[in-house]
Amino acid sequence: MNGSGPTKLVDPLEDPLPGVGTYEDFNTIDWVREKSKDRDRHREITNKSRESTVALLHSVSDAFSGWLLMLLVGLMAGALAGGIDIAAHWMTDLKEGVCLNGFWFNHEHCCWTSNETTFQERDRCPQWKSWAELIAGASEGPFAYVVNYLMYLFWALLFSFLAVTLVRAFAPYACGSGIPEIKTILSGFIIRGYLGKWTLIIKTITLVLAVSSGLSLGKEGPLVHVACCCANILCHLFTKYRKNEAKRREVLSAAAAVGVSVAFGAPIGGVLFSLEEVSYYFPLKTLWRSFFAALVAAFTLRSINPFGNSRLVLFYVEFHAPWHLVELAPFILLGIFGGLWGALFIKANIAWCRTRKTTRLGHYPIIEVLVVTAVTALMAFPNSYTRMSGAELISELFNDCSLLDSSQLCGYEQPSNTSETGADNSLADRPAGEGVYTALWQLALALIFKMLITVITFGMKVPSGLFIPSMAVGAIAGRLLGVGMEQLAYYNHDWLIFRGWCSPGADCITPGLYAMVGAAACLGGVTRMTVSLVVIMFELTGGLEYIVPLMAATMTSKWVADALGREGIYEAHIRLNGYPFLEPKEEFEHSSLAVDVMRPRRGDPALAVLTQDGMTVGEVETIVESTHYSGFPVVVSQESQRLVGFVLRRDLLISIDNARKRQDGIVSASKVVFTEHTPAQPPEAPPPLRLRGIVDLSPFTVTDHTAMDITVDIFRKLGLRQCLVTHNGRLLGIITKKDILKHMAQIANRDPDSILFN
Repeated sequence: MNGSGPTKLVDPLEDPLPGVGTYEDFNTIDWVREKSKDRDRHREITNKSRESTVALLHSVSDAFSGWLLMLLVGLMAGALAGGIDIAAHWMTDLKEGVCLNGFWFNHEHCCWTSNETTFQERDRCPQWKSWAELIAGASEGPFAYVVNYLMYLFWALLFSFLAVTLVRAFAPYACGSGIPEIKTILSGFIIRGYLGKWTLIIKTITLVLAVSSGLSLGKEGPLVHVACCCANILCHLFTKYRKNEAKRREVLSAAAAVGVSVAFGAPIGGVLFSLEEVSYYFPLKTLWRSFFAALVAAFTLRSINPFGNSRLVLFYVEFHAPWHLVELAPFILLGIFGGLWGALFIKANIAWCRTRKTTRLGHYPIIEVLVVTAVTALMAFPNSYTRMSGAELISELFNDCSLLDSSQLCGYEQPSNTSETGADNSLADRPAGEGVYTALWQLALALIFKMLITVITFGMKVPSGLFIPSMAVGAIAGRLLGVGMEQLAYYNHDWLIFRGWCSPGADCITPGLYAMVGAAACLGGVTRMTVSLVVIMFELTGGLEYIVPLMAATMTSKWVADALGREGIYEAHIRLNGYPFLEPKEEFEHSSLAVDVMRPRRGDPALAVLTQDGMTVGEVETIVESTHYSGFPVVVSQESQRLVGFVLRRDLLISIDNARKRQDGIVSASKVVFTEHTPAQPPEAPPPLRLRGIVDLSPFTVTDHTAMDITVDIFRKLGLRQCLVTHNGRLLGIITKKDILKHMAQIANRDPDSILFN
C-alpha cells in the first residue's frame, strides 16, 4: 500500500492545517514562534512584491494596515468614551432632578439657555426641577429633603442593580477595572472572551450605570479595557493581526494608551502609561502607533466635546501665584501621606477581596453591590462633597478662589482694611470665614468616608476604576493642608519661613495646587506610576509650571509605598487571581539552579517524551490522553534521550485527527514520523504519518547548571512558555512559566498552588 500521495495532503510543512499554531484558553503564547511566523510572512510578501504590481500593492497595503487599524481604534474608542461621559453626566444628575425642557438634558445643559439664573445661584433655574419640587411641590423644608434623599437612594440602587445584573447575566468579564487582566494578556496569556464584543457592549453600558450610581469608583481603568476590546475586535478585520497573537498584543499596547488618552484627555500621558505600567513588549514601532492612536482618540473626544467647555482637559486650572521653594516641605508631606495611604489601601483591599473569594460573601455579588450602594448613598447624600461625582469633587478642590466665586470653599472674610491687604490685589490671602470652616469639616468627614468605602468598592462585580477615587482622597487631603498653610501664612507672615516672599496682602499660598499635588501623590501610592502620572497630571490640569512639586510628591509617595510593600494595586490583584505573570520589576535573588526547579523532580515518574520515528499513532494518542501537558519533547530514542525538538499538544491532536479524516490508511498502527525522510516501511505496513512540520526544531534549552536568575531573565525577555533542560545534549527535564512562578512563591513563603492557570 503506497501512502506517498495522500501523505502529502497532511504534511503540515506543505499544507498548514487550520488550528495548528493556535492556542487554547488559559495558555501562554509562544512569543518566539509568533515573531518568527511574522518575519516569514513579511519576507514572503517582500519577495513577491518584486514580481508584479498587484503584489507590490499588497505589500504597501500590508505596511499601511497597522496605521489604518490605529486610526479605527482611536475613532471607535474616542466615540465610545464621549458617549460614556455624556450618559454618565446625565444619569448622575438624574438622581437629583429632571429638566422640564427635555429629560435628556443634564443639569448644566438645562440651565445654559435660561435667562433667569443669577450669578450666586448659577445652577438654579426654573427649567430644572428637583424630585421634591415635582413630587411634593416644595424645594425647601424637611419633607422636601426626605423626598430628595429617598429618590437619590432609589436611583442609586436601581443603577447599581442594573449594572451588576447585566454583568452577571451577559458578560462576567466586564466587572472590575480590567487593567490587571490586560497586563496579563499583554504578557502573553490568553483569556478568551475577555476582549470580546459582549464584554465591550456590557462594559460600556454598565460603566455608565456604575459611575452614575454614586459608588466610589471611576471610569478611567475600565476605559482602558473598553479601548482594548475595540482594538481586539478591529484586529479581526486584518489578517496580519487576526492570525498572529504577538502582533495583536502590539495593537493592544497602543489601545491601552488610547484608553488613558480618552479617560483623561491626556494623549502623551496615555502613551507613557502604556509603556510604564501595562505593556510587556513595547517596540519603537508600537510607540509611534500608540502616539498616533492616542492623538486620533483625543481629537475624536474633543470633537464630541462631552464636557461642554471646548477643552479636552478634564480639570483645567489657572493658578495665579507661583509656588515657593519653602512649599516643597508640605508637598513632600503630601507625598508621604499618598505613599502611606496607597500601601494601606492595597493591603486592606486585597484582604477584603480575599475574604470575598474564600467566604460565602462571594456567592452573593448582587446583594453585596446593593448593600454597598445603599450604605454609600445613605452616607453620601447629607454631605455635599460626597454627594457630587468624583470628577466634580476633584474639579471643585482644584479650583483657585476668586472674589466672585460662590463655592463654600471660597467663603473667606473680606478684610475691612483694604490698605492692609492691598486693594489692587483681588486674590490676596484672606482670613477664613464661616463658609470655609464648614467646608473643612465636611471635607474631613468626606476624606474618612472615601478612604473606607473605596476599600470595599474596588473589586465588586461592577466595572470599577481606581484613578478618580484615589485622586479624590489625595485632593481632599491636599486642600485641607493647603487651607491650613494659607491661614498660617496669613496670620504669621513675619515668621522666618514666610519672611521675604509672603508679605501682607500678597497671594502666597494656593490651596488648589496642594489639592493637585495630593491627588498625584495618592494615585502614585496606589498604582506606583511615576513618569506617566506626572505627565497625565499636567495634561489633565494644564498646570505645566507645577511639574517640580508633582515630581517631588510622586517620587516620595512611590518610595514610601515601596518601603511598605513592593506591589502596586494591579500587581497585587494579578497575584490574588493567580494569573501567570512574571513581574519585570521583581528581582530574583535566590541562588537555585535549573535542575532544582525543572520537572520531573527526584522520585517523580519519568518525563513524557515522543521519539522521532519509533512510535505509532495509538501510542502517541495514549501518551497525550494520559497526561495534561501542553507539549512534549521529541527525542531520537528512549535510550539515547538526545533532543530533536518540541511539539505542542494542540498541534499534535489536530494533525492526527485531520490525518484520520483526510488520509487513507491512517490507523492506530501507523508510524508517526518527525524526521525529514520517512524510514523504510515493511510492504504490508500502513502508511506513516509525517508530522515534522509541527515540530519546533530549535526549542530553547538551558543546561542543568544554569542559574535560575538567568533562566528567569530569559523567560521575561523572550516571553517563553517553556524551556528544556539538558546535560551534555541529553534531555533531563522541562521548566515552564508556571514552575518558575511556583518556585518564586515558595521562596517568598507563599502558597505555590495559588498559581491557578496552566
